[in-house]
Amino acid sequence: MKHTGKVWKFGNDVDTDLIIPARYLTTSDPHELAKHCMEDADPGFPGKVQAGDIIVGGKNFGCGSSREHAPIAIKAAGVACVIAKSFARIFYRNAFNMGLPILECEAADTFQNGQELSVDFDTGAIVVRNTGMAHETTPIPPFMQELLAAGGLMPYIRRKMETKTM
Repeated sequence: MKHTGKVWKFGNDVDTDLIIPARYLTTSDPHELAKHCMEDADPGFPGKVQAGDIIVGGKNFGCGSSREHAPIAIKAAGVACVIAKSFARIFYRNAFNMGLPILECEAADTFQNGQELSVDFDTGAIVVRNTGMAHETTPIPPFMQELLAAGGLMPYIRRKMETKTM
């Protein structure tokens, strides 16, 4: 699976409260959550982000509380994937469970706001389109890609259950 999108750059230790502030956790409606995604880090983000864009973070992206609302808000905002130097382990798991592709990349700090990246989830190749600079990272394993293709863990399980009963 390949994707190309525009970078939205954030720093280190982006916690789940920064991704979706706790004051909006009164709903689990993805479209409502998307309206407030990253607004405390960049108040204009929810209105400017376009479908297919890419969030880039530094170290420890998604730290803090283990709220599933964070990857749901990012995905519902139209973000195609998140690339970071490292992810908090619970966010990493929640992202795949919710169907949000993420990649760890040592070179994440070299990417800049507005750059266009081409990302290949099968090979782990990330290319900065305007410079041609290529970076390698660990590809998303086939099973995790199956979860993503299904839309997350629950749709994946539903699909498996339906094929067993037929």
